[in-house]
Amino acid sequence: MGIFFSKKKNVSRVTEQDKAVLQLKQTRDKIKQYQKRIEQSIEKERQIAKKLIEKGQKDRALLLLRKKKFQEQILSKTDSQLDNLERLAHDLEFAQVEIKVIDGLKVGNTALKKLNDVLSIEDIEKVMDETREGVEKQNEINEVLMGTLTDEDEAEAEAELDALLALDSQETIPEVPQEIQLPNVPEELPTKEKESAKKKKEEKIEEPIALEA
Repeated sequence: MGIFFSKKKNVSRVTEQDKAVLQLKQTRDKIKQYQKRIEQSIEKERQIAKKLIEKGQKDRALLLLRKKKFQEQILSKTDSQLDNLERLAHDLEFAQVEIKVIDGLKVGNTALKKLNDVLSIEDIEKVMDETREGVEKQNEINEVLMGTLTDEDEAEAEAELDALLALDSQETIPEVPQEIQLPNVPEELPTKEKESAKKKKEEKIEEPIALEA
Protein backbone atom coordinates (compact mmCIF):
# COMPACT_ATOMS: atom_id res chain seq x y z
CA MET A 1 0.00 0.00 0.00
CA GLY A 2 1.58 3.18 -1.10
CA ILE A 3 1.89 6.31 0.98
CA PHE A 4 1.03 9.58 -0.71
CA PHE A 5 2.63 12.74 0.50
CA SER A 6 0.69 15.86 -0.20
CA LYS A 7 2.76 18.93 -0.90
CA LYS A 8 1.45 22.13 0.52
CA LYS A 9 1.22 24.88 -2.00
CA ASN A 10 3.06 28.00 -1.05
CA VAL A 11 0.40 30.63 -0.59
CA SER A 12 1.61 33.91 -1.97
CA ARG A 13 1.15 36.84 0.37
CA VAL A 14 1.47 39.32 -2.48
CA THR A 15 -1.95 40.81 -3.19
CA GLU A 16 -3.23 42.41 -6.37
CA GLN A 17 -2.84 45.80 -4.72
CA ASP A 18 0.84 45.05 -4.03
CA LYS A 19 1.36 44.16 -7.68
CA ALA A 20 -0.38 47.35 -8.79
CA VAL A 21 1.78 49.49 -6.50
CA LEU A 22 4.93 47.76 -7.74
CA GLN A 23 3.94 48.32 -11.37
CA LEU A 24 3.23 52.00 -10.73
CA LYS A 25 6.63 52.46 -9.09
CA GLN A 26 8.37 50.73 -12.00
CA THR A 27 6.57 53.02 -14.47
CA ARG A 28 7.57 56.00 -12.36
CA ASP A 29 11.23 54.97 -12.45
CA LYS A 30 11.07 54.55 -16.24
CA ILE A 31 9.60 58.02 -16.66
CA LYS A 32 12.36 59.49 -14.50
CA GLN A 33 14.97 57.80 -16.67
CA TYR A 34 13.23 59.15 -19.78
CA GLN A 35 13.21 62.65 -18.30
CA LYS A 36 16.91 62.42 -17.57
CA ARG A 37 17.63 61.51 -21.21
CA ILE A 38 15.49 64.42 -22.45
CA GLU A 39 17.27 66.87 -20.14
CA GLN A 40 20.64 65.68 -21.41
CA SER A 41 19.45 66.01 -25.03
CA ILE A 42 18.12 69.52 -24.41
CA GLU A 43 21.39 70.64 -22.86
CA LYS A 44 23.38 69.08 -25.70
CA GLU A 45 21.26 70.75 -28.44
CA ARG A 46 21.50 74.10 -26.64
CA GLN A 47 25.29 73.88 -26.70
CA ILE A 48 25.26 72.90 -30.40
CA ALA A 49 22.92 75.79 -31.24
CA LYS A 50 25.27 78.16 -29.46
CA LYS A 51 28.21 77.00 -31.58
CA LEU A 52 26.16 77.26 -34.80
CA ILE A 53 25.28 80.84 -33.98
CA GLU A 54 28.96 81.61 -33.46
CA LYS A 55 29.64 80.13 -36.93
CA GLY A 56 26.86 82.20 -38.48
CA GLN A 57 24.58 79.22 -39.18
CA LYS A 58 21.43 80.78 -37.73
CA ASP A 59 18.96 78.58 -39.68
CA ARG A 60 20.37 75.35 -38.26
CA ALA A 61 20.60 76.91 -34.80
CA LEU A 62 16.92 77.93 -35.02
CA LEU A 63 15.96 74.39 -36.02
CA LEU A 64 17.74 72.92 -33.00
CA LEU A 65 16.14 75.48 -30.70
CA ARG A 66 12.69 74.54 -32.04
CA LYS A 67 13.47 70.88 -31.36
CA LYS A 68 14.69 71.83 -27.88
CA LYS A 69 11.45 73.70 -27.24
CA PHE A 70 9.40 70.65 -28.26
CA GLN A 71 11.38 68.41 -25.92
CA GLU A 72 10.83 70.87 -23.06
CA GLN A 73 7.07 70.56 -23.65
CA ILE A 74 7.36 66.77 -23.48
CA LEU A 75 9.37 67.09 -20.26
CA SER A 76 6.63 69.25 -18.76
CA LYS A 77 3.98 66.66 -19.66
CA THR A 78 6.04 63.84 -18.14
CA ASP A 79 6.28 65.84 -14.91
CA SER A 80 2.50 65.92 -14.73
CA GLN A 81 2.25 62.18 -15.48
CA LEU A 82 4.93 61.40 -12.88
CA ASP A 83 3.01 63.35 -10.26
CA ASN A 84 -0.16 61.40 -11.06
CA LEU A 85 1.66 58.08 -10.81
CA GLU A 86 3.19 58.91 -7.41
CA ARG A 87 -0.18 60.10 -6.08
CA LEU A 88 -1.90 56.93 -7.29
CA ALA A 89 0.78 54.69 -5.73
CA HIS A 90 0.43 56.57 -2.46
CA ASP A 91 -3.36 56.17 -2.51
CA LEU A 92 -3.07 52.43 -3.12
CA GLU A 93 -0.60 51.98 -0.25
CA PHE A 94 -2.81 54.01 2.07
CA ALA A 95 -5.83 51.94 1.02
CA GLN A 96 -3.92 48.79 1.99
CA VAL A 97 -3.27 50.28 5.42
CA GLU A 98 -6.96 51.09 5.80
CA ILE A 99 -7.87 47.51 4.87
CA LYS A 100 -5.52 46.17 7.56
CA VAL A 101 -7.04 48.55 10.11
CA ILE A 102 -10.55 47.45 9.18
CA ASP A 103 -9.57 43.78 9.40
CA GLY A 104 -8.06 44.43 12.84
CA LEU A 105 -11.27 46.14 13.97
CA LYS A 106 -13.33 43.20 12.74
CA VAL A 107 -11.20 40.72 14.70
CA GLY A 108 -11.35 42.91 17.79
CA ASN A 109 -15.12 43.33 17.58
CA THR A 110 -15.57 39.58 17.17
CA ALA A 111 -13.40 38.85 20.22
CA LEU A 112 -15.20 41.51 22.25
CA LYS A 113 -18.58 40.07 21.28
CA LYS A 114 -17.52 36.59 22.38
CA LEU A 115 -16.24 37.98 25.67
CA ASN A 116 -19.50 39.82 26.25
CA ASP A 117 -21.42 36.61 25.55
CA VAL A 118 -19.35 34.77 28.17
CA LEU A 119 -19.55 37.58 30.74
CA SER A 120 -23.14 38.71 30.55
CA ILE A 121 -24.54 41.40 32.82
CA GLU A 122 -26.80 38.86 34.52
CA ASP A 123 -23.86 36.57 35.37
CA ILE A 124 -21.82 39.46 36.77
CA GLU A 125 -24.73 40.65 38.93
CA LYS A 126 -25.28 37.09 40.15
CA VAL A 127 -21.62 36.73 41.18
CA MET A 128 -21.70 40.10 42.95
CA ASP A 129 -24.87 39.17 44.85
CA GLU A 130 -23.40 35.83 45.93
CA THR A 131 -20.24 37.55 47.11
CA ARG A 132 -22.23 40.14 49.03
CA GLU A 133 -24.34 37.43 50.68
CA GLY A 134 -21.22 35.50 51.68
CA VAL A 135 -19.69 38.57 53.32
CA GLU A 136 -22.89 39.37 55.19
CA LYS A 137 -23.18 35.79 56.41
CA GLN A 138 -19.61 35.80 57.68
CA ASN A 139 -20.25 39.06 59.53
CA GLU A 140 -23.32 37.55 61.17
CA ILE A 141 -21.28 34.52 62.27
CA ASN A 142 -18.64 36.79 63.79
CA GLU A 143 -21.29 38.77 65.66
CA VAL A 144 -22.84 35.56 67.04
CA LEU A 145 -19.47 34.29 68.22
CA MET A 146 -18.64 37.61 69.86
CA GLY A 147 -22.03 37.68 71.57
CA THR A 148 -21.63 34.21 73.14
CA LEU A 149 -18.37 35.09 74.91
CA THR A 150 -18.70 36.20 78.56
CA ASP A 151 -16.43 38.61 80.40
CA GLU A 152 -14.67 35.64 81.95
CA ASP A 153 -14.03 34.16 78.49
CA GLU A 154 -12.60 37.46 77.34
CA ALA A 155 -10.32 37.63 80.39
CA GLU A 156 -9.09 34.07 79.83
CA ALA A 157 -8.43 34.81 76.18
CA GLU A 158 -6.41 37.89 77.09
CA ALA A 159 -4.50 35.93 79.75
CA GLU A 160 -3.70 33.21 77.21
CA LEU A 161 -2.47 35.90 74.83
CA ASP A 162 -0.18 37.35 77.55
CA ALA A 163 1.15 33.86 78.31
CA LEU A 164 1.94 33.25 74.64
CA LEU A 165 3.72 36.60 74.42
CA ALA A 166 5.77 35.82 77.55
CA LEU A 167 6.67 32.40 76.20
CA ASP A 168 7.74 33.93 72.93
CA SER A 169 9.98 36.46 74.70
CA GLN A 170 11.60 33.69 76.78
CA GLU A 171 12.37 31.70 73.68
CA THR A 172 14.24 34.64 72.24
CA ILE A 173 16.61 34.94 75.29
CA PRO A 174 19.81 32.90 74.67
CA GLU A 175 20.41 30.06 77.12
CA VAL A 176 23.74 29.51 78.90
CA PRO A 177 25.28 26.18 77.84
CA GLN A 178 25.33 23.59 80.59
CA GLU A 179 28.93 22.69 79.78
CA ILE A 180 30.21 26.02 81.15
CA GLN A 181 31.00 25.64 84.92
CA LEU A 182 31.21 28.78 87.02
CA PRO A 183 34.00 28.86 89.72
CA ASN A 184 32.99 28.09 93.33
CA VAL A 185 33.15 30.80 96.00
CA PRO A 186 36.19 30.13 98.33
CA GLU A 187 35.20 29.28 101.92
CA GLU A 188 38.56 30.30 103.57
CA LEU A 189 40.44 33.61 103.30
CA PRO A 190 43.88 33.74 101.70
CA THR A 191 46.97 33.38 104.01
CA LYS A 192 47.83 37.12 104.16
CA GLU A 193 44.29 38.05 105.06
CA LYS A 194 44.32 35.33 107.76
CA GLU A 195 47.48 36.81 109.41
CA SER A 196 46.12 40.37 109.26
CA ALA A 197 42.87 39.35 110.91
CA LYS A 198 44.78 37.41 113.65
CA LYS A 199 47.00 40.43 114.38
CA LYS A 200 44.03 42.78 114.73
CA LYS A 201 42.40 40.32 117.13
CA GLU A 202 45.52 40.18 119.38
CA GLU A 203 45.76 43.99 119.49
CA LYS A 204 42.18 44.19 120.72
CA ILE A 205 42.98 41.70 123.50
CA GLU A 206 46.16 43.51 124.65
CA GLU A 207 44.58 46.97 124.71
CA PRO A 208 42.42 46.45 127.85
CA ILE A 209 45.42 44.94 129.71
CA ALA A 210 47.48 48.08 129.18
CA LEU A 211 44.69 50.25 130.56
CA GLU A 212 44.55 48.25 133.83
CA ALA A 213 48.28 48.79 134.49
